[in-house]
Amino acid sequence: MRRVSVIAAAAVVFAYAAPAHAQTTAYEGARLIIGDGTVVENGTIVVDGARIVAAGAGVNVPAGAQRVNLAGKTVMPMIIDTHVHLSPTRERVVRDLKQRAYYGVSAAMSMGTDNIELLPMRSENIPDAAKFLSAGRGITMPEPGRITVPYWITTEAEGRKAVQELAAQKVDIVKIWVDTRDGKYKKLTPEFYSAIVDEAHKNGLRVAAHIFDLEDGKGLIRAGVDALAHGVRDRDIDDEFVAMVKARPNLVLTPNLPERGVKVDLSWIRVGMPADVVDNLEKTNTDRPAAQQFFGIQARNLAKLNAAGMRIALATDGNRPWGVHDEMEDMVVAGMTPMQVIVASTRNGAEFLKLNDQGTLAAGKSADFIVLDANPLDDITNTRKISSVVLRGAAVDRSKPVQ
Repeated sequence: MRRVSVIAAAAVVFAYAAPAHAQTTAYEGARLIIGDGTVVENGTIVVDGARIVAAGAGVNVPAGAQRVNLAGKTVMPMIIDTHVHLSPTRERVVRDLKQRAYYGVSAAMSMGTDNIELLPMRSENIPDAAKFLSAGRGITMPEPGRITVPYWITTEAEGRKAVQELAAQKVDIVKIWVDTRDGKYKKLTPEFYSAIVDEAHKNGLRVAAHIFDLEDGKGLIRAGVDALAHGVRDRDIDDEFVAMVKARPNLVLTPNLPERGVKVDLSWIRVGMPADVVDNLEKTNTDRPAAQQFFGIQARNLAKLNAAGMRIALATDGNRPWGVHDEMEDMVVAGMTPMQVIVASTRNGAEFLKLNDQGTLAAGKSADFIVLDANPLDDITNTRKISSVVLRGAAVDRSKPVQ
């Protein structure tokens, strides 16, 4: 049964007074998926400039406002992606952010692989582009042969110094990796990551940890980590881990589920991506039993943590602008309801990234929403049936793919 609270017509209206002028637009007659677990049937969103001034049922449309009929459509907040790895140059980051807006993503957090010179882009308002957040340079043990942007540390003092430098850059979060990469490297020890977490908290920063093993997840929770980037991947979680999570209600999980290892329909991304990109994806678009088993571990773990009430936010890893839609489907396959996934992808992501003006359809929020041709509460893959995207009050140009 769908877990949806439907707000009856005229029952609730979220609004504040705002003058009507040429920039005021009323989007009328759509189903509104608010982003907080509630739904309004036959709702209206009034937008003034870049802000929502009213959203709900029984909304009075200001005189002179432009009216847009969305009867039969579903509207949901734009999606927040809390874990990506964007390109290394300004020009390509702009492309990445515009591609994300095309697919309905309003903000993306790049997690630990960004050159410092890119960080000023976070304050820019780039037309038709998602907001850029960044952890700057992440922290790990030396990993020769891998990307060299992160800090490679071998002492607690080096870890603390790295955090201090990140704090000076005012990064949005500190990213650490606790993983041997299939036994190829040493991983951050409990002493090292405890020092990093301690120094980050002293400097007003939170820490998100890439994990693989169950025991590392437990150690990081004991050390006070703020978010787990990836779920446990080496085995099914145990009762102790679940109890530890329940004792930390503010701990956030960004699952970053792996591919399911089953052949999927990729035709829907051909409109928005270059043909060669899709053709290359098709080469590995097969049934793969080993991948299915790997997904199964993480899917079961996600289901257990979701049932335990852990706070979950959507994340995709990598640099696939359409990836949020794959991830949302995978989260439903893992056992979450479509509504739970939408909340994780909107409100929860915004709260995790401290984007106070994003994540829900409510007065005072940024006018960031997706107009869909079908209801994702019936089938989560309907998030892919995008009719239009409104970002900061303006329609995103979706007339052609972003190259």
